[in-house]
Amino acid sequence: MKDYEHVVIWLDYFNKTLPRAKGRRLDKEKCVFDPSLNELIEAAKSAGYEIKEQEDKVRFPRRSYVRSGYIVLPKESSKTKILNKISEKLVSKRAKQSK
Repeated sequence: MKDYEHVVIWLDYFNKTLPRAKGRRLDKEKCVFDPSLNELIEAAKSAGYEIKEQEDKVRFPRRSYVRSGYIVLPKESSKTKILNKISEKLVSKRAKQSK
């Protein structure tokens, strides 16, 4: 049964190397190269979201040959707004690490 109170955020939404047809949901400027689940968790927490569930041994449906991961967050606003907030934190953390 569909859960309307939560939203699933996959790692592949933020992967800069993927085309949109393979699962990337944001512009390339808002994405990073090969994000990890730990980075996604930290970015979501710093954006102010409470993680309800996480899984790292699953496969994203459009890339079933590669292991990926996801987190489940409470749905406070639209999925696009949630993704944009998380991507800001993810990109800024990567920029700080590279300096």
